[in-house]
Amino acid sequence: MKNIKMFLVRYAEIGTKGKNRYVFEDVLCKRIRNRLKPLGEFDVRRDFGRIYIEAKSDYDYDEAVDKLTKIFGIVGLCPVTVADEFTYESISKAAIEHFEESFGNSADNPYDGYNFSFKVHTRRVNKNFPMNSMEVDMEIGHDLLEKFESEGLHVDVHKPDIMVEVELRGEQAYVYSKIIPGPGGLPVGTNGKAMSLLSGGIDSPVATYMIGKRGVEMEAVYYNSPPYTSARALEKVEKLGRIVAQYTGPIKFYNVNFTDIQLCIYDNCPHDQLTIIMKRIMFQIAERLAAQDDCQAIVTGESIGQVSSQTMQSLGVIDAAVQCPVYRPVVGMDKQEIVEYSQKIGTFETSIEPYEDCCTIFVDKHPVTKPKMFAIQKSESHLVGKIEELIDKAVETAEIKFLS
Repeated sequence: MKNIKMFLVRYAEIGTKGKNRYVFEDVLCKRIRNRLKPLGEFDVRRDFGRIYIEAKSDYDYDEAVDKLTKIFGIVGLCPVTVADEFTYESISKAAIEHFEESFGNSADNPYDGYNFSFKVHTRRVNKNFPMNSMEVDMEIGHDLLEKFESEGLHVDVHKPDIMVEVELRGEQAYVYSKIIPGPGGLPVGTNGKAMSLLSGGIDSPVATYMIGKRGVEMEAVYYNSPPYTSARALEKVEKLGRIVAQYTGPIKFYNVNFTDIQLCIYDNCPHDQLTIIMKRIMFQIAERLAAQDDCQAIVTGESIGQVSSQTMQSLGVIDAAVQCPVYRPVVGMDKQEIVEYSQKIGTFETSIEPYEDCCTIFVDKHPVTKPKMFAIQKSESHLVGKIEELIDKAVETAEIKFLS
């Protein structure tokens, strides 16, 4: 569909926002402009419950569609053919051109040429147009049949394969028939900011994506333990962050050197409590970084019962280390569900690359699964006077980059 010069953006949840809907629409328009800016010149505008994207220069259609269908807030993207004039003759011509562009030798045509059923549905917003909606339906349907019936096109008013939409708005007429699915959700930037604990596993990239989908601007922190973890492990996490950033927009990424903290815990605390205490300190560092950037929550990819540190008792003890809210969007999902989600968003193949995170290096063979707060606090008392300076150093020396 190389000749398409306009897209209609469909949204769903934004339409329920009442008097505040324009705020969400404006943020979505801004996200669309930013995403398309490298591809050419585009005009993005709102018009009575519709968002239109009009290409003002040549552009790569496939690349534009790929970027647009990764923007949270967009439920569907409709390639539109615009009539040259606001007359029936011009609208009929646009409908025929739209069919030829969409189905004539198109690589993404799921049908055998024009061998499918259709129905025309007209929205006559401009009541000054001389024909009513039903008349436009009938005449456009007649013209399309006359042109393509010999090639298999036929009418089905009850369950058509293709719904041809004609919209008459202002002094413009638009024709579209295809809805390319988008991710849905809400535009990033409409619901605050959060700090994600991003690792190289399957779960945390999915969790980051899911919270971003609710309109939350995402930042991320990764705990690096050289020489126990390799540079490839860091590269893997950054790659995951870039994949998720295709949906969320640029992610501010903190690379925290965690080696000295882990060794301090290892030397001073019971080994069966290592993971719990380590995660409590990770949360404390994440909370401090979050506070610096006005993030309102911490996000993790933990799921109840998946590993020893993710039992109900363990999660409660870990959460008690911080004051800010902790969001776990995959907490009730089983592993296969999370895997399927990661495959859907494109992170799975990277997540299964064999480069170890710091958590997996220092795990005891028989970790505690039902930790008691008093026991953990007693063990942490052995860190007093040693760990505080290490935490300060980890926060202060964290390396920052933006993943996009």
